[in-house]
Order: sequence, then structure tokens, then C-alpha cells
Amino acid sequence: MFESISTQAHKLIKLASRKNKTINNINSKTKLLTITSGKGGVGKSTFSANIAYTLSQKGYKVAVLDADIGLANMQVLLDLKPLYTFYDYLDGKVNLDKVLLSTKYKNITLIAGKSGFQTEKVQNSFIFSQIINEIINLNTYDFLIIDTGAGLNEYVKEFLTLSPNILAVTTTDPSALTDVYALMKMLSKDKTKLMLCYNHTQNYKIGETITNSLVNLAKKNRLNNNFMVEYIGNVSTSKCIPTTARLRKLFACEFRNEQVCVELDRIIDALLNNIK
Repeated sequence: MFESISTQAHKLIKLASRKNKTINNINSKTKLLTITSGKGGVGKSTFSANIAYTLSQKGYKVAVLDADIGLANMQVLLDLKPLYTFYDYLDGKVNLDKVLLSTKYKNITLIAGKSGFQTEKVQNSFIFSQIINEIINLNTYDFLIIDTGAGLNEYVKEFLTLSPNILAVTTTDPSALTDVYALMKMLSKDKTKLMLCYNHTQNYKIGETITNSLVNLAKKNRLNNNFMVEYIGNVSTSKCIPTTARLRKLFACEFRNEQVCVELDRIIDALLNNIK
């Protein structure tokens, strides 16, 4: 299976040389974390929202930027109807403070996206760094979490390039693993680490075994030896996750004693140990 992943990955991405424009303001306490997936439908946005909530419960102030271009859904998960989105800010219609939206969850701020947004308006390279820099320079939040869209299009690549901390969410589905390997290939060109966690994966060992196979495949294909994949945990399949999402609620809030919340807590602990 992993040999086929290597072959398919070449077809998924065609890299152009890029300057390293990672945002990392040493004068700000705000840590930038980009959560991505490659494949759609693996639960990335649900992970992002629940990670934000779990961090907020540990006393951290968190801002979440919905960067799923044209298909925003973070406002649904956080049960919010935004008056302005960050595209209004990019278009110069409103100031930054108008798009920093308080949510019903203490310590969580949302910068909403916009479904159906016409991407032609934001084709200039690294235009998204403007809002990211301004939020980080506020020095208000402990974390700025960017929830990217699915796939490896130019907009996703831009957010990945800007971030010093990247977490990939995947499942054990072969097509999802193909996309993760493509992501590894891309990031190995100018990043040093990718954090990886698995959704709908019944135990920690399964994710660990698959991650080791991906790493071995990367070594066989001579990816950058200095690039590291850090496996940080799994979340099992649970009926409570889709149920809470349909109700515009977060499983980490509604089912705190469930196994999935214990597993998510372990992911958060590993994340905090790895983030810079």
C-alpha cells in the first residue's frame, strides 16, 4: 500500500521553489498553529474547534482563524453567526477588531471565513500574512489556530509556509494516507517537523505503526533527513462526535468523561510539548 502512496504522491503536488516566510514573532507570546489534512472529510475542522476548546479550558486564550477558502464551517461548530469575516478585513472594509468575534466559549475568539468566497480576490502571494501578523502582534492570545481547507492548493500551501507549527489530521484510509505522504514531501523541502494525529483510529498503537511506515517510506525515497514526523496521538470513532457537531456543540465540552476526550487531552499534552 505504501509503495502506491509514493507513486500517487508525485501526481498530487508539483512544487515550486519558495522562500521561507515563516511567521515567528519572538516579541509576542502568541504561538501559531496550522491544522491541515490533505484529504477532506477526516474531521480536521472538528479537531480544530475541540483543540481550541480544550486549550481554553487549560487557561489559554485562543484565536481560531477559519481559513477554509470558500467553504467556511467553523462558525457552525462554534454556533456563531458572524457579521464580518476576515475577507472583509482583507478587502479593507473593516478594521481587525471587527473580525475578532467573541464566542460563547470563554477564552475562544473566532475569525470567521466566508462560504462561497471568490478566491480571485486573494491571489497575491502571502496576502494572508497580513492578518496573521496583526493578530500575533496584538500579543493578546496564547495561540492562533489556523484551520485550513482540504487539499494542497496554493492557499493551503501559503498558510503552511507561514506557520512554524503544523498538525496534520488524518485517518487510516489509504487515500487519506496518500495525501499525508504528499504533505510530508512538500513540507520536507523547508520545514523541520510535522505533527501527526489520527481520527477514527481505535487505539494509539495503530497510529504509531502507520506513522512508522510512512517515515520508513520517506527514508526509502530520500526525503530530507532533517525532517521529522512526530506522532502525537489518536481519537477513536465515537457517536458523540457527529451528534454534537449536528447540534452546533463541541464533544470536548459535552462529553468530558468519554474516552475520546481522554484521547484528545493526550494529544493536547503532546502538542504543548512540541509547539514552538
